Amino acid sequence: MTPFKVALITAPNRQEADKLANGLVSQRFVACVNIVPTIESVYWWDNAVQTETECLLICKTEASQWNGLKDWVLANHPYDVPEIIQIPIEAGSDSYLQWIVTSLQK
Repeated sequence: MTPFKVALITAPNRQEADKLANGLVSQRFVACVNIVPTIESVYWWDNAVQTETECLLICKTEASQWNGLKDWVLANHPYDVPEIIQIPIEAGSDSYLQWIVTSLQK
């Protein structure tokens, strides 16, 4: 298992997605964020099925950054309960994974 991770975070709109992405990269919690500008989320909230248009942030990072990433998002996200989940990167090109390592160094 590698130390590399993908964090998935949803945001209510492009402005918030840009703010979160720029903050995460500038704080060096992630090496890169891809913003998928329009997704439709269907979820259970307030005892009913809700449907919203959101943005999805796909963040590349290392496991060692997880706690700082999560805490930063919780402090800066407009949702009461933001989606912040982590998925392992099982494999990747050596040069890309090394770029992640280099990009996270402060």
